[in-house]
Amino acid sequence: MPEKIVMTFHETFKQYDLGEEHPFRGDRFVNVMKFFENQGLLGLSEVVLVEPQPASREDLLMVHEEDYVDLIFSLAEENKPYDIETPVSREILEAALLIVGGATKCGESVYEGMAKRAISLGGGYHHAGRSYGGGFCLFNDVAVLVEYLRAKYDVKRLLILDYDVHFGNGTSDIYYKDPAVLYISLHQDPHTIYPGTGFTWQIGEGKGEGYNVNVPLPPGTSDSTYLYAVNEVFVPLAKEFKPEIIIANGGSDPHFADMLGNLRLTVKGFFDLSRLIRKTTDEVCDGKLVLMPGSGYNPTVLPLCWYALAAGVVGLEEIRVKDPYAPPIEPPYCRKKVENTISELKRPLKKNWACFR
Repeated sequence: MPEKIVMTFHETFKQYDLGEEHPFRGDRFVNVMKFFENQGLLGLSEVVLVEPQPASREDLLMVHEEDYVDLIFSLAEENKPYDIETPVSREILEAALLIVGGATKCGESVYEGMAKRAISLGGGYHHAGRSYGGGFCLFNDVAVLVEYLRAKYDVKRLLILDYDVHFGNGTSDIYYKDPAVLYISLHQDPHTIYPGTGFTWQIGEGKGEGYNVNVPLPPGTSDSTYLYAVNEVFVPLAKEFKPEIIIANGGSDPHFADMLGNLRLTVKGFFDLSRLIRKTTDEVCDGKLVLMPGSGYNPTVLPLCWYALAAGVVGLEEIRVKDPYAPPIEPPYCRKKVENTISELKRPLKKNWACFR
C-alpha cells in the first residue's frame, strides 16, 4: 500500500493576484495544477487532493498581533494596499485565508494519519511577522502551521527549512528566541536582495541562540554548490536536533531564470533538493514533512520547478521535465565563497551543535 501524500488546493487561490504589473500573479496556481495534471501527478494513487477551509481569526492570532490582523481586514474592506508592493482587497484576503487553511489542513493530515507527507500548494508567506507584512505577504502560514501543530498535537520540536531565494525575515523574527523551532534558511546574499537581512551572525537570542541558522549564498550559486550547502548544514542539524516534523518552504525563485533572484538552480536541482529533504525526514522524523511551494516569478519555469519539488516529496525516482533553456555556468568563485560562509556560520554555533565541532 503506497504512502498517501495530501495536497491542498482551492480554485480561489487564484484570487491572490497582486495586479497586472506585479510579479505575483494569481494564475500561477491554476497553471501549476494544469501542469501537474498533464504530467500525471494528480492521477497517482498516492496523491490525495484536498480543498482547505479558510483559516479563522483564532488561527491567525496564534501568530499575529490582534491590531495587525484588524488592520489587514480593514484594508481589505477599503481596498487599500499594505505597502507599495503588497496590495490588499477582499478577494486577496479570501485567498490568503484559504492558503493559511491549506497549511493547517496539511498539518492535520499528517498528525491524524491521513498522510505521511503533505504539500501546501501556494504556501510559504515568510516575510510576514507578528505585527507586520510586506514582500507580497499578509499572514505567515508557515508560523501558523507551527503554532497549530504545537497547540493541537503538542509537537515539541519543529524544523523549518526555508530555501526561498529571499530570507524569511518574518519567520526568523517570530522564532528568534525559541529553542523549540530550528529555523534554517538558504538564501541569496542579503547584500544583494530583499529584505537585506539573514546574515551568518544572526543566530537567535536568549534561549533561542543557535536555533536561527542562515546560509547566505552568492549570486550565481548553482545546483552542486547549493546541494553541498544543504548537505553541510541542514542534514547534520536535522539529525542532531531530531525534529518531530520538518516544514520546507520555497518555490521557484532560486531558479536561474527567475526575475527577482540571481541564484542558478535548475529544474533537476529542485528535484534533487526535494528528494534530499524527503530522505532526511525519513531518517529523522519518520517521514513527517509539509512542503510549502509558493514563490517564483518566471511563469514559464514556475510550474516545472513546483512539479520537481512535489515529485521529490511524492517519491518519484525521476522526472522527464527539463529546463526550457540552457543554464548558465556557475562562476568559479562561488564554491569557495560558500565553503568560507559555512565555516564562518559554524564558528559561533559550535557551542550549540556537536555536528559543527
